[in-house]
Amino acid sequence: MFEIAEYIGIIAFAMSGFFVAARNHLDLLGTLISVFLTAFGGGVMRDVIVNKTPYTFSHNAPAIIVFTLMLLMILFRLHRKESIENKLWFILSDSIGLVSFSIGGALIALEAGLNMTGVLALSFVTAVGGGIARDVIINEVPFVFKTGFYGTISLLVGVVIYLLETFSLTGFYPIAMVFVSGVGLRMMAYYKKWSVPLI
Repeated sequence: MFEIAEYIGIIAFAMSGFFVAARNHLDLLGTLISVFLTAFGGGVMRDVIVNKTPYTFSHNAPAIIVFTLMLLMILFRLHRKESIENKLWFILSDSIGLVSFSIGGALIALEAGLNMTGVLALSFVTAVGGGIARDVIINEVPFVFKTGFYGTISLLVGVVIYLLETFSLTGFYPIAMVFVSGVGLRMMAYYKKWSVPLI
């Protein structure tokens, strides 16, 4: 289930990278970098931190999915049509990606024996690190630093996963509950326009 959720997230994040590239009038190479950074950048950073070969560099399926998606989006000129970034199905798939990547990052941090700080960092980096890297390269304030509850949800997921591990409660059903709750919270935060306080 979580593997399927991660692939849904990869697709949503790749689409997000494509739209950012189109808005900034990037060429084909720039678009490719934007798409790959958004979809895979966080996972690559996470794996490098825990001294693992990045999954994207050892398995072909993620890259094939992203290449195919990018080709379809170019062929159907989706970036020229009415924005789909505010559509329910896109917000839902993006939320699924955010939460599944956060859970994956937290579990890998625990597997590597990291403390709570490490778990939070890897949960956050896995979920939003690629988008931050993309925005920095494009010379924009990263989306996650100005868009309400997005990054906060990643940190909350990391905290809950760490507490579950502390009390020896990690298992399929507790993590599935975290997943469903996280997606629900992200959807609610989006439609109710929740945000963290500005300084």
